[in-house]
Amino acid sequence: MTTWDDRQPIYQQLADLLAARLLDGQPGDGEAMPSVRTLASEHLLNPLTVNRALQALADAGLVESRRGLGMFVREGAREQLRALERERFLHHEWPRLRERLKRLDIQPEQLSWEDPR
Repeated sequence: MTTWDDRQPIYQQLADLLAARLLDGQPGDGEAMPSVRTLASEHLLNPLTVNRALQALADAGLVESRRGLGMFVREGAREQLRALERERFLHHEWPRLRERLKRLDIQPEQLSWEDPR
């Protein structure tokens, strides 16, 4: 079960979760998104909340509605999303992270790609 953060609208959190899945290739370009009913059941949400999350993805140009068939991932959505996320990371997250590393005196050689757990 997903735990939701009270500081951000649930539909936006769900849209972010679905976008992360798209980045992972699930589902792939041209493939159907899970149905509103499936997502609502999976995340214990109101179908209207799920609709709003899917609409946010549609507004971003990542998915499209096909009458009578549901929502489908648009061709090139993964690459479009990857480019947007890279831009966000490099210009918004990385500068703050770099400053925090400096403040904590963490050197690049102390960092690892491996999970420390």
